[in-house]
Parts: sequence; structure tokens; C-alpha cells
Amino acid sequence: MNNASRDTEHTFALSTDLVLIKSIGSRMEPYTTTDKIAEFAEVSRKAVNQLLRRHLKDLEQFGKVEFEMEPLRGSRTGQRVKNAHLNEQQATLFITYLQNTPPVRRFKKRLVHDFFAMREELTKRRTLREVGKPVQRELTDAIRDSGEAARMHGHAFNTYTNLIYRAALGQTAPQVKKARGAAKDARAVDFLTSDELRTVEKKKRLVTDLLDDGYSYEAIREILQGGVTHAKRAQRL
Repeated sequence: MNNASRDTEHTFALSTDLVLIKSIGSRMEPYTTTDKIAEFAEVSRKAVNQLLRRHLKDLEQFGKVEFEMEPLRGSRTGQRVKNAHLNEQQATLFITYLQNTPPVRRFKKRLVHDFFAMREELTKRRTLREVGKPVQRELTDAIRDSGEAARMHGHAFNTYTNLIYRAALGQTAPQVKKARGAAKDARAVDFLTSDELRTVEKKKRLVTDLLDDGYSYEAIREILQGGVTHAKRAQRL
């Protein structure tokens, strides 16, 4: 059985208490765990794991069930337990095996709602990333045409990206990736929520306009830190 540790788990703003996301290659996929099923359905971990073993072959018709060793909550000895990750189809099938008690019925509705909300959010993100590609190209062209790329000896694109991320999110792009468990070679943009993508895009448009108007990096940094109203006081190139 595969170990889910090779994928990256994210529990930042995009995730819910019940449904998480992880990166599988270049894709973000929602999932839940047997631990969360036990918690939200108010069923014992032992009963959930028994159902998992009994129906594993059926569940794996919808993909390999992956496991991760995680600390047992409340354990004082550092005991670790095996926790299964279930994708949306697997989780939907699994809940049919649970007895239909009032807590389980509430859990089923919550699970359907949270998977739908997560899929909707991921769709928004994909759309916004596509819409943002021309904005990124315009920023890249503006940095090149302004002469900043030559002045910064090839570091201008990273420098401006980090300036934009810090202004939009309070962290540089590498800091965002580290905080969200992304690989070093991953792109920070792939780990942003739809609201964060919109905020970053607005800052990119502003920086592009300022570069086109002849503002230097130092002036743009002052504007982003102090607000657009400070633009008249900022020094141009």
C-alpha cells in the first residue's frame, strides 16, 4: 500500500474541518480520512477501520487507498496509528457502509456539502489561474522593458514577485510555499485560494502600471507599503 507522505497535505484556508486537499503531481485533489470519518460520524475508530478492511477491494475500484502513520490524539506515549486517505468517490461509497444513526446522517450531509464546496473552490482557482496568465505576461514584459531586469542582474522577476506576495499576503512566495508544505520547485501560485489569487492579481496589475509609468523598484515598494495615495511622493526612475 502506498504511503500518502509523498503527497503534500494542506490544511490552510482552502480546507474544511472534514475535507482536506493534497497535491498529486500538478493537481490539487480533495480527500478525507478514516480518522475524520470516525470523529464526525461519532463512530469508533475500531469500527471504521474494520469497515475499511472489509470493503477495501471495493473502495480501490476508485483508486488506490493510501495510508499515513499519524500521532494518536490524546496519546501520552507517542503512539502512532494508520490513517487512510479517501478521495471523494471512495468516501461517498464508504459512508454507505455506516449504520444510519442521527450523527451519521448529519455527517453524510456535511461530507457531501464540503466535497462540493471544495470542488467549487478548486474550479475557481483553475479559472483564476488561467485568467491571470495574461496579467503575469504583462508584468514580465513591464519588468523587462523598464530595464529593471538588467539593473537587478537577473533577479528582478523574483524580487518583484516577492514584493507583490508580501504586499498581498504578508509573506514572500518562498514563505507561502514553506508555510503550506509545498516542494521547493513548486509554484506558490498553485497553493493560493481563489481570494488570495484575486488579491495577488490586483497587486500585479498595480505594479505593471507603475513600471509602465516609470517608477523604480524602491518607489513601487513605498507605494505598496504605504498605499497608492503615496504615489505622488514616490521617486521615479
